Amino acid sequence: MTVASPRPAPLLRRVLLRSLPFLLVVAVWQALHMVEVVSPALLPSPRQVFDAGVRLAGRGVLLDHMIASTTRVLLGVVIGVTLAIPVGFALGWFPAVRGFFDPLINFFRALPPIALVPLVVVYVGIGEEGRLFVLIYASFFPATVVIYEGITAIESIFVRAAQVLGANGFEMFRKVVLPFTVPHILTAFRVALGVAWATLVAAELVAARTGLGAMIQDASNFFQIPVIFLGIIVIGAIALLMDAVVRVVVTRFVAWRE
Repeated sequence: MTVASPRPAPLLRRVLLRSLPFLLVVAVWQALHMVEVVSPALLPSPRQVFDAGVRLAGRGVLLDHMIASTTRVLLGVVIGVTLAIPVGFALGWFPAVRGFFDPLINFFRALPPIALVPLVVVYVGIGEEGRLFVLIYASFFPATVVIYEGITAIESIFVRAAQVLGANGFEMFRKVVLPFTVPHILTAFRVALGVAWATLVAAELVAARTGLGAMIQDASNFFQIPVIFLGIIVIGAIALLMDAVVRVVVTRFVAWRE
């Protein structure tokens, strides 16, 4: 006799449950605006921010900024994680390499990317290369740590089993290390995405004319508080959407491990 599996929650219910925290935040935000905890000029209402978004979207400006920032973040993360993969493998597979370079990796990982902006302007310039460098830097170090921690977490029983079966170094890497590391590489990509979006405004301080960070900077210069709120919300929304996509990919790639 088979036991029927529980029915999944209806799609509408899941959407409502996940939307409820955001609706609660908007409600609290509207209440704070109405009771004037701070000056309405400093805390715009959700409607004012929405109107600012509609205005900028109607002119095509908002979409241009979104495309510019998303392209920068994706390019910076892809390059940063690609560079982190061989470094993470070397640190994770060779204890001597890890012992030598681990303090250096953690030192640079602790440095906030915004602290590098003046040096980036001096050494790289104020072009797109400078902004890309900041995002690559922000992505590389956390991705490296996630990858090499994933390799060191591989259970030794699998390594010993492969050795008993006569696997050479390349076969060990291809059939044991790589399959167990792919989920960690995807997780590293997810972590790097979050860090890169958090670093976006700092990256676009390097003389950017387009991008959500640049939009926020321009709005702050002209005291356009609704536009500042709009930029922050759009950054969070895009980052949330991209994180959801990566989570789905990660889930599918790690399903075989169950």
